[in-house]
Amino acid sequence: MRFRTVTSPHVLLETSVGLIMRRVLYAMLPGIVALIWFFGWGIGVNLVLATVVALLAEAAMLVMRSKPLASHLGDTSAVVTAWLLAVALPPLAPWWLTVIGVLSAIVVAKHLYGGLGYNPFNPAMVGYVVLLISFPREMSTWLIPHGLGQPHTLTLLETLQAIFGTAPISLDALTGATPLDVLRTQLGLGLSVTEIRNSPVFGIVAGHGWEWATLGFLAGGLWLVYIRAAAWQIPVGMLSGLAVIATGFYLVDPQHYAPPWLHLWSGAAVYGAFFIATDPVTASATPRGRLIYGAGIGMLVYIIRGFGGYPDGVAFAVLLMNIAAPTIDLYTQPRVFGARQR
Repeated sequence: MRFRTVTSPHVLLETSVGLIMRRVLYAMLPGIVALIWFFGWGIGVNLVLATVVALLAEAAMLVMRSKPLASHLGDTSAVVTAWLLAVALPPLAPWWLTVIGVLSAIVVAKHLYGGLGYNPFNPAMVGYVVLLISFPREMSTWLIPHGLGQPHTLTLLETLQAIFGTAPISLDALTGATPLDVLRTQLGLGLSVTEIRNSPVFGIVAGHGWEWATLGFLAGGLWLVYIRAAAWQIPVGMLSGLAVIATGFYLVDPQHYAPPWLHLWSGAAVYGAFFIATDPVTASATPRGRLIYGAGIGMLVYIIRGFGGYPDGVAFAVLLMNIAAPTIDLYTQPRVFGARQR
């Protein structure tokens, strides 16, 4: 038998960084289509703008670091970072907001640490957190989803005018709080969960429109797990950790704490579990470690949502667990084959 290579490994997998990154982009498409349907053209504009800025920033940093352009740009890792961030931005986010977020992700969180494979923090979440802390008002201006009777549907031209600061119409009547914002605010006013759920922003399980986007990301995420482009332990651990702690508080006081299915289906829980937390560079690498890593993210998400200063906490939870990932891996190393157990 003639081997394909002189030295091991002799069995080569038909995979590459670029192939994995492109599969992540394909998996995001169902959720992106749902977001565009319910929240308008702004999602698509954000994606295009973020992609262009990410590729330009990536190319500039590669030139400064004397790295080859073709191979590094061809792995599409910069495009994945751009899409992960752009999907999380409000549909009418001003253009400069997207630019700042992408530059923070590509330049600061990625290349200043040595580029792909060396960054300790998820670049997209670094960019998101920079924007959320610096520009909270702009980051909370989401369009009212299609189907709730908004008085005006923005065309592509009007969307471009709004994003680039030349909109001829007032956007105040077109925007509103997200379901998690509504839940947090109304609970602070003393209303019960049952009363809050009667708000038109909520659908069957979670927020109107958001439910379908979450379903799209769930379908794409399960496909990534099926083709082994994402480790199943992390989303299972994250969603289980979120569900367990949410169920505990819900059983104690169901009128003050939202049910676990609302937490699982709201905000960026599913999106974060399959597309953010599974980043192979910044996540835990051992099988048991991935479960612990994911569970830690899920519990932190609930703590931030319920007791922190932000309605959703996926970005903060991921970054906090990025710090813990090396220690988790250190104490969850699998037993070496043939080694005697102590």
